[in-house]
Amino acid sequence: MNDSLRNPKAIAVLTAMLLFANGLCAEPRGTTPTLILNEDDSHFFGSRSAVQMNLAGLHAFVDQYANTAVSHLFLCPNAMKASHRSQVRDAIWEMGAGQQPPQDEVAKKWCENARLLEERGLDPYAVWIARCREKKISPWLSMRMNDVHNVDDVDSYIHSSFWRKHPDYWRVPGGKGWTDRALDYGIPEVREHAMAYVRELLERYDPDGLELDWMRFGYHFRPGKEAEGVMILNQFMREVRSLTKQWSAKRGHPIKLGARVPTLPDAARGLGMDGVTWVREGLVDLLVPTPFWATTDFDIPIELWRERIGGAAKKVILAPGAEILVRAYPAAKPVEADLLSSRGFAAASWHRGADSIYLFNYMDPGPMTGGQDAYRTLLREGLSRKITTQKPRRHVVTYRDTVASGMSSDVMLPVTGFKGGTFRIYVGSKPKKASAFVVAGLVQADGMAQGKFDLTINGRKCNPAADLTDLSLFSGVARAVQHQCPSDSLCAGYNEIQIKQLPGEPEQKIVWVELRIAPR
Repeated sequence: MNDSLRNPKAIAVLTAMLLFANGLCAEPRGTTPTLILNEDDSHFFGSRSAVQMNLAGLHAFVDQYANTAVSHLFLCPNAMKASHRSQVRDAIWEMGAGQQPPQDEVAKKWCENARLLEERGLDPYAVWIARCREKKISPWLSMRMNDVHNVDDVDSYIHSSFWRKHPDYWRVPGGKGWTDRALDYGIPEVREHAMAYVRELLERYDPDGLELDWMRFGYHFRPGKEAEGVMILNQFMREVRSLTKQWSAKRGHPIKLGARVPTLPDAARGLGMDGVTWVREGLVDLLVPTPFWATTDFDIPIELWRERIGGAAKKVILAPGAEILVRAYPAAKPVEADLLSSRGFAAASWHRGADSIYLFNYMDPGPMTGGQDAYRTLLREGLSRKITTQKPRRHVVTYRDTVASGMSSDVMLPVTGFKGGTFRIYVGSKPKKASAFVVAGLVQADGMAQGKFDLTINGRKCNPAADLTDLSLFSGVARAVQHQCPSDSLCAGYNEIQIKQLPGEPEQKIVWVELRIAPR
């Protein structure tokens, strides 16, 4: 290989030449987002063959989203390491002293394929940004601010030399848990390490926007120092905003700034991520209240964010984020979202004042329950207000997976049958004509098949219906008991469901609750 091509600037120049030669450079679309899709730092590389590490393979990745409902593609170039040759971070394929190369096949492909593109003079992020513009998709970069995958293994291939050399920079030096081993943004050197990469991304690439993903992994200060952290991250955001303004002027178009934060305003501020202030000060154009990873949160209070933000809310895009996983409670095994649960999430979000829907880990070819067919249908139809209120949807009881100290995670499951439980489910707008069913999932137990339940919605009695036979959408459920709601019983917004087992059979445990709506 020509040594000149090992230089990152030479790679960028060659990439740009290829793009111009193929007529791929165009002005950014700059549209208001309607459906945002996040591509993580490893997925493309780990899911493709070496043969696909060329310009055609890079184009094909973007092209699958062309002429679909996806309006914005957020491209993540980093965890601790970068998935490209960086001037300020280790590349994913570089191993430090004593560092163990990846053992699983997907990780091996990630490292090898990212290296192959660099050797071939192709910067995937530059190619994707240009291709997105050609295909009328708005390209953003999404920077992970504190990724701690695999931190239980200090010598894992995935860790940067900066993190490995400075255990004193961890939130809890000597700590064992993943939150302990996140970097502490209270330390100036940690902030400068992050800011250096921000500067590099803005200098090297020309996106429509830069997202700072504070939810990877959501804990940025030593325990008890979060209040001080609020001021620190506010200043950090001001500095990044200044940089995006400078590069907007240089590029000749706006480069917007976004951030991912916890679902509740108090949880965000309590962990140092003061999204309300960021919006009020005009520091962000896009705010994504979102869970971390464990489960989609079907109860994100967008109206509360708007209330806290006040008059500045009209200047920001609020895009609640859905994860691909669904868990009813923390100890449950997850299941993948399906098309109907994604619609349910979006229907509630639109009704609460969302400006866009943001999907995280919804990566090709078919991450959802229902596989490729469901994924392609989601991309084709989208999750617009019209689609999500006119087609069948599911609203699932889950919980908050990221809250600040002293806050409740609002875990409602499991419950025992005789004691029962009350569940508030936000469904969005009131359907004009619809069939609605409450589903209660039971674990395997003696007398499970014979158990009967009294169930009401908004004080109205629901009638027993046939059990569901397909249990693939549930976790830990051996029987899915179903009750039909009275035709006029649903309300806009929250609906209160009460479930209690009738006497006569052994007590059961309820581990899943959802409300299904099928408009007619």
